[in-house]
Amino acid sequence: MSLSLIARSISESPTLKLNETADKLRQKGEPVIHLGGGEPKSKAPIDALVASAGLLNSGEVRYTPADGIGPLKKAVVRYTEEFYGKLISPDNVMCSSGAKQAIMVAMQAVLNPQDEVIYPAPYWVSYPEMAKLCGAVGVAVKADNGGFQPTLADIEEKVGAYTKMVILNSPNNPSGYAYSREFIADVVQFCEKRSLYLIMDDIYHRLLFGNNKPISAYEFAKDHSENSKLIIVNGVSKMYAMTGFRIGWAVANKKLIEAMTNIQGHQTSGPSALLQYAAAAALNGVQSGVESLRLTLENNRNVLIERLKSFDGVKLIPPQGTFYSFPDFSAYEKDSTKLANFLLDKVRVAVVPGKDFGMEGHIRVSYCGTIKDITEGLERIRWALDPNAPNELYIGQRKLVRDWL
Repeated sequence: MSLSLIARSISESPTLKLNETADKLRQKGEPVIHLGGGEPKSKAPIDALVASAGLLNSGEVRYTPADGIGPLKKAVVRYTEEFYGKLISPDNVMCSSGAKQAIMVAMQAVLNPQDEVIYPAPYWVSYPEMAKLCGAVGVAVKADNGGFQPTLADIEEKVGAYTKMVILNSPNNPSGYAYSREFIADVVQFCEKRSLYLIMDDIYHRLLFGNNKPISAYEFAKDHSENSKLIIVNGVSKMYAMTGFRIGWAVANKKLIEAMTNIQGHQTSGPSALLQYAAAAALNGVQSGVESLRLTLENNRNVLIERLKSFDGVKLIPPQGTFYSFPDFSAYEKDSTKLANFLLDKVRVAVVPGKDFGMEGHIRVSYCGTIKDITEGLERIRWALDPNAPNELYIGQRKLVRDWL
């Protein structure tokens, strides 16, 4: 079979593959604990469900404009003013089938073959592949100290003649790390100075813990004209626990939004009418669910941190937001893919290899499930790896005997 160069260069999404594998094992009756997922367990807001049900019951579910329905765009305008302190118009907004599509379309509107996209490591698994889909090149920037936040100097060192775009995701998937105000300010001003596009992937921006607060990149921008190259991407998937609704948006200058809309119009037309009305209702409705989810996640994170302390040699930078942690397990196994496969095979715990996020030796451990899943999952992992643990472990009625240490 003859496939295109792009098709041959794109790898399967490791997170989606993990979900598929875990689901298949569960269907076979296997006691899988999924600590690799990126999906809150709370229910979607009632306002969203009522709005979508109302439209469905009317039977008038039709095509929508390629850039989104008016009520959703107006909701995004209001949301941007409230949470970003920025006044925009509906012409600055494009709604998409998820934040992922918004990022992808922004890249397609900006990048040419051989252009380079820079992003700090660890990074979301899709950034390199999305760049490839544009014929562009993803360039990861690692911190010299092994941490999760490089310096501006580290980024400057990677910028060359082909650099066109920078992406920041804070708080970050997979680490839960929230970049400092100083770092975000430096990157915003650097991108303006060098005329680089900057995508702020803010899909988790209100899921922050402790004293950490959402940061608006607009606060540090000097160019607020329609020539600005700042792109804000957000959506309802994470904060509103509406992952299956697949609604996100981009906020950018009008000319770029027009170009992105033209591209999206030929890709998928407009997002689903049902789901857009649901998203608009979530943004305009009661917001207590976001805070409730945030508090639940913070409590789950605290439990996870305490449990990980029982692992000798595991290093963890405590997550400051999201629902992910990114511990360094290299003291047990440097090959994160090998470790993830081992844990799924031996104790039926699903985690995501750090290699897929640009940092080998780490694994992404999610805490968006139940406390029971977190505690039991980490107990299984500790049993599988700790030579001082008992030789037998019961999972329900099944007895496991460790024969690999």
